[in-house]
Amino acid sequence: MTFNVFKKLGLGLTIALFTFAGLASAADKTYTENEFLNNFSGKSKAKVMEKLGKPVKKQVGVRPSNAGKVTGKNFDNKKSKPIKVEMWYYKDIVKYDPKRTYKEVEITYVNDRVSEIAFFNNR
Repeated sequence: MTFNVFKKLGLGLTIALFTFAGLASAADKTYTENEFLNNFSGKSKAKVMEKLGKPVKKQVGVRPSNAGKVTGKNFDNKKSKPIKVEMWYYKDIVKYDPKRTYKEVEITYVNDRVSEIAFFNNR
């Protein structure tokens, strides 16, 4: 009887591991710099989320209260559309040589489209 319990437990763990491995495989894909830029430049948030999954971290860009005085531009124009800036961060998904990946990738969205992509090792 004890043998059957261990046999079932082992089978259950095996199934769970294969299921998890199948789910994790899309998120564990790595890209070269050029592949990443070609696949994600100008894409929507939905497309990026579909291929990369949820980011490790998100930040929203905030304009400082005195930005108009510093830059000399009028940011209080009521006729223009508001600009939404958001940054998403992913870890260890872009290779810079065959064995090593960048520690962090920052994707900057402007109005829900990829505007800039940056690779970092020093954060």
